[in-house]
Order: sequence, then structure tokens, then C-alpha cells
Amino acid sequence: MIDCKPKTGTYFSLSIVVLILFSGLIYILIDFAQKQTYGFVFYLFSATLLTVVLLIILVKMMAGFRFISAGKESLNVRLPLRGLKKSYKLQDILAWQEEVIVTNKKEFRQMTIVFADQTSFSLSNHEHTNYGQLASYLGKKVPRKKLK
Repeated sequence: MIDCKPKTGTYFSLSIVVLILFSGLIYILIDFAQKQTYGFVFYLFSATLLTVVLLIILVKMMAGFRFISAGKESLNVRLPLRGLKKSYKLQDILAWQEEVIVTNKKEFRQMTIVFADQTSFSLSNHEHTNYGQLASYLGKKVPRKKLK
């Protein structure tokens, strides 16, 4: 049984960034309410920018929080934030594709799996554990459905 789950280091780092951005937003808003050290345009721009970046990171974290288990001729997908738990047989896979991008001498791999009910899931080697094992499992079990 192969279990692909989110890497705790990645989510810990993103949580630290979210906390720093949130404290910066709180500081800007308190400074505006009490001292007004800077001009109104600065507060408007910085609060908007911090809020947008915070929302983007939070959505990225929530969208990537998924667990996939492979074995016994099936894939089990669990999305805890949506309350979704599905089990797919390997025959239900319409296609899967692995993209490899090399940047700064590091290899970034992302896999997208499309199922017969038109749902798709993406995994990456930087955000999920056992990514290589899942890729080799799909390569052995359903090699004809791999897109190039």
C-alpha cells in the first residue's frame, strides 16, 4: 500500500509565512487605527496586498491538502477539507500525466490523474510524500494511459 500525504515540512513553512503576513496585517491595521504614521494610500495599498497574498497562500494550502492511497488495483482519494472520500479502480483512470520541470538544478515533478467521472487530482514531489512510489506504481499498472 502506497500512501501519498502532504509533507509536514511544506505545510509548516507555509504556516509560518501565513503567521508572519497575518501579524504584518494586524500591525498595519493597529498602526492605522492608533498612530497613522503613514499616509492613507500606504495603509490602503499594504493592507490590500497583505490580504490578497494571505488568501492566495491559504487557498493553495487548502487545495493541496489531500491524501491518496494506492494498492490492490485501486486508488483511494481523501480530501478532508471538502469531506470527500472516493475509491477508484485502476480501470477508472482515463489518463495520467507527469510533468518534469528542472529549475536551479532541482527537479520539480507534478502528476495529474484524470478519472472516468471527470474528476482530476494533482500531486507534486515537493508537497507529497511517496510521490516516486506512486509514479512507478502507475507506470507498472496502467502504462498505456500515461500521456506524453
